[in-house]
Amino acid sequence: MFRDSFSFIQAMGCFGCLGCSRRTRRSSKPYMNKNHGLSQDLLIDDHLRDYDDTYSCDSDETSNAQEVEQQNRSKRSEEILKFRLNNGLICRQCPVKETNKLIRGEDENGNKMINEYVRECKIGSGSYGKVVLYRSTVDGKHYAIKAFHKSHLLKLRVAPSETAMGDVLREVMIMKMLEHPNIVNLLEVIDDPETDHFYMVLEYVDGKWAYDESGPPGAVGEETARKYLRDVVAGLMYLHAHNIIHGDIKPDNLLVTSTGTVKIGDFSVSQAFEDDKDELRRSPGTPVFTAPECCIGITYRGRAADTWAVGVTLYCMILGQYPFLGESLQDTYDKIVHNPLIIPDGLNPLLRSLIEGLLCKDPKQRMTLKDVSEHPWVIDKDGRIPEYLCWCKRNSARGTESESNGIETLIEISDSN
Repeated sequence: MFRDSFSFIQAMGCFGCLGCSRRTRRSSKPYMNKNHGLSQDLLIDDHLRDYDDTYSCDSDETSNAQEVEQQNRSKRSEEILKFRLNNGLICRQCPVKETNKLIRGEDENGNKMINEYVRECKIGSGSYGKVVLYRSTVDGKHYAIKAFHKSHLLKLRVAPSETAMGDVLREVMIMKMLEHPNIVNLLEVIDDPETDHFYMVLEYVDGKWAYDESGPPGAVGEETARKYLRDVVAGLMYLHAHNIIHGDIKPDNLLVTSTGTVKIGDFSVSQAFEDDKDELRRSPGTPVFTAPECCIGITYRGRAADTWAVGVTLYCMILGQYPFLGESLQDTYDKIVHNPLIIPDGLNPLLRSLIEGLLCKDPKQRMTLKDVSEHPWVIDKDGRIPEYLCWCKRNSARGTESESNGIETLIEISDSN
């Protein structure tokens, strides 16, 4: 049984740590699965999405049309984010600090420094950059810093007219808007125009996945899975309420604090949408977590796809394996679309109904996150997942209250006259 988050992530796929990249390098150690033997690690890692557009592309013309549409949607997402940021439509009590000066040096012990942060050790890597643990000399706290080379990002093509820089900047824009106890917090962006370096300073999540002996190898146990699921659903409901699709929910993008709280990380493929228009075309997520409707090349709803990924994640947490995994990308997508969901006998009936509801192949019949929050297995002894009163809702409530008080004052003045 896996005893920490690193070994769990190794078993479940790539080492994402803080989601340093959506294009992870192939692992040198293949994942061994009792049902599949040698790993199909390209299906578990997420970089294949850059090369295989859809499950059923019939022609280059179709693929090109979809690529153009995806580019338009990405551009529209960036326009939405820029509008929100420029107009102060963010959900943060304190804005992300923006630093335009980079000072590289060493402390008295010879440890490398960037500004007030002292380097301690590397904790993650990917094709885009690396994640390094730093300690602040100002407050003494640890931070996880994602480091990039702008020249590398600008050269790395993710689409004919898009570079990795666009992904990183969109991730920054999204994280500048968000603040929630179940989402990794972005605190500072360091971007010195005179250097090639770009940094995202994030809160450091230092806990480990908890395991017990109640389930199969690789499973976290029913009680722990319930707690983790409640946190994931709370964070994802917040994102959806703020018109953000995560796009890559999976265990290695879920970080656990020392107190056992789960935080959602890696927004490198996330998208913003307006009103109820969460329609997407091409799924950028990890193959084994991809929803059926994303595999067959049709327009799909981003929120429903996120919810399917929650179901796959819950299945992994409970059973220690993937519900659908083939020998190739095509085979995996075929199993996701056509194979029946197999759940072992003896599973808690309430838990079984929840997994079946989340992994319903028809997105119109699939459970919503609201349904999940009200499900008996999720409620258990803790009650419904409480709605988070976020900063923008609190401001809205205060505004409404102030407006109400103002109206009452005018009425009182009018009556006194």
